[in-house]
Amino acid sequence: MKRTWLVLLIVALMGSLIGLVSVQAQEENPLAVGVSDEYAGTELRLIFANHPWNNSIQRLLPQFEAVSGITLRVESYFEDQLSQRLQVGLTSGNTQADAFMFRPLQEGRLFADNGWLGDITSFATGDLEWNWADFQAAAANTVTFDEAVFGVPVVTEREMLYYRKDIFEENGLQPPATLEELQAIAAQLTNTSEEFYGVVIRGRRSPAVTQFSSFLYSFGGTWQNEDGTSALDSPEALAAYQYYGDLLRNYGPPGITNMSWPEALAVFQQGKAAMWLDADVFYANVIDPNQSVVADNVGFAPFPAGPAGANQYNVTSWALGMNAESENQEAAWEFIKWATSPAVVLELQKRGTPGARISVWELPEGLSGFPEDYAAVVQLQSQRGVGFDRPRVIRVGEARDIVGTPIVTSIEGGDVAAALAEAHEQFNTFLGSDGG
Repeated sequence: MKRTWLVLLIVALMGSLIGLVSVQAQEENPLAVGVSDEYAGTELRLIFANHPWNNSIQRLLPQFEAVSGITLRVESYFEDQLSQRLQVGLTSGNTQADAFMFRPLQEGRLFADNGWLGDITSFATGDLEWNWADFQAAAANTVTFDEAVFGVPVVTEREMLYYRKDIFEENGLQPPATLEELQAIAAQLTNTSEEFYGVVIRGRRSPAVTQFSSFLYSFGGTWQNEDGTSALDSPEALAAYQYYGDLLRNYGPPGITNMSWPEALAVFQQGKAAMWLDADVFYANVIDPNQSVVADNVGFAPFPAGPAGANQYNVTSWALGMNAESENQEAAWEFIKWATSPAVVLELQKRGTPGARISVWELPEGLSGFPEDYAAVVQLQSQRGVGFDRPRVIRVGEARDIVGTPIVTSIEGGDVAAALAEAHEQFNTFLGSDGG
């Protein structure tokens, strides 16, 4: 009897000791408060992209490990390598990756439909304290397929206007509020004899699609009708394609049809353009004096309104998902929940990585990692916009090539109506076989 009581006493003392250790660990790691140690001893394999979010979160991982007792094994790859690595592993039923970063709009539907991404709806909506409702609606929509949640947004982006404050001040100009004003200002500031251009935006066929999408939506167009057929035959789509091509042909730099974001960014960084429209995630590249000769003269403004309003894209560029075949799904959710918690998202935003939590953007500290005018634009545009910047299909690359071809035709001054009619037919055929 005495031995039984002694065993019970030891067990109770050990439980108290473990509890004290856990409390102490949480006190020493404030960003891991609330993390459970229920899965201590588990090893999680994580596959991340080489991205600023990854760089920032890596510094915080020891806090999670100290409190949870979970060991994290991280592999990092460039975007295309990451997609290939995931598809090879997931196709073979490889369970080594318990959780991973993925691009919802590029491969999300493919991964979900193939049963590779775990359905985390019960985790996300069942944890009221973690609060799925705190994520921006457009961002949440990006990772939701057929009303099921397959990921949690970790990096968001919107199209914004970057402009030269010094040039605008010299000419008594304000940032354009409408696309009509954008075109007029681009015309006024273009000086080809001095190799200075009013505007630069992506012009290469597939990469241009994402930035063109904001123009399409703001003219009142879209990619697909509600019945899943092509919407490229609308007058609004034709007007948007024509406008985009006219703008870049007349007021953009030479070689624009060969420019993706790195080339367009370089034109602006080198002081050769008055305006640049692209994702807000690139803001650090233009205000870094080591990269940009105009670092001290960059302003940020919202996407200008078109005939249908200001409808820039507002998307999740990267999300965290769970391997549907993982044997450690509860532990994987413990990590995902922590990595997307308000405290961690706030810390990452203070380091300059924009997240998707509404509550964090409402905090002064959540804005402190960004230039003041940049933060104001992101706050505004996070409350509006369209949750996709390309057709929502399975074979995204093929779709982008189809809908991007008329962009190039328009920039080159070709027959936009004919090119769009052909793209409409091709896109309809594609949609009939895509299964998205």
